[in-house]
Amino acid sequence: MAISAAQVKELRQRTGCGMMECKKALVDADGDMDTAAEELRKSGLAKADKKAGRVAAEGTIVVEVSGEGKSAVVLEVNSETDFVANKQEFQDFARAVAARIMSDSPADLETLMGLPLEDGGASIEEARRGLIATIGENITVRRFSRRQADAGSIASYLHGSRIGVLVELKGGDAELARDVAMHIAASKPVCVDESGVPQEMLDKEREIFSAQAQASGKPAEIVEKMVSGRIRKFLGEITLVGQPFVKDPDQTVGQLLKAAGATVVGFDRLELGEGVEKKTENFAEEVMAQARGN
Repeated sequence: MAISAAQVKELRQRTGCGMMECKKALVDADGDMDTAAEELRKSGLAKADKKAGRVAAEGTIVVEVSGEGKSAVVLEVNSETDFVANKQEFQDFARAVAARIMSDSPADLETLMGLPLEDGGASIEEARRGLIATIGENITVRRFSRRQADAGSIASYLHGSRIGVLVELKGGDAELARDVAMHIAASKPVCVDESGVPQEMLDKEREIFSAQAQASGKPAEIVEKMVSGRIRKFLGEITLVGQPFVKDPDQTVGQLLKAAGATVVGFDRLELGEGVEKKTENFAEEVMAQARGN
């Protein structure tokens, strides 16, 4: 049967699929809009499953803070290329996911993916797979943090779309909070102070420092002092309060906070693609892969 341009347009608006895909689906379904939409949906899910194993290390970091500054979200959504990351539909999806986290406070990623992207609509997981079918790249909602301030307030800093920081502060002012958030983005502390350093990390560093010091052949009491000194230096490097403040390296962040009568309750820092093992190919191999249809 003949398929009109109006039917194709309606199906495109309904599914987000390409014009030729929509026309073929309508022809196969003898013009039945619901059947065509369902077949396109099935096809899209199959495409999404096929792309699931492809590395997605580009994308965007989204930060959203409530108007009163008492709650905030930082979210990482990945794509395979920065070209896709800049597409409006990808950006809209990421912002909608962040808004859902803000409103529903999901406990984990699995719970989040089962929530509706929009009230009464498809789940975030269904929307993600549909977006893969439309855009043609693997897309993942990788991780998020939601922070709620019981006392004090939350400040944020977004470096382009690649690093996002939330910092919960008691005392101080908005300028101090933003300065601390910018410092966290730049200096990448592990935790606020020594109490937050993972014991496993501390034990590993102590073991390394001890082996290095013992190799010097110095007496045991000197070795112990050397190890203690190196541990203090290590803690200063990885804790927020021990790090030299990026805007004024002559003082630590701890000294800056103390002078303002402020304390950092906690912080969250997400960097795009951090920890994702990226596949590397030379250009010749890439061309050969495309020629083989991979």
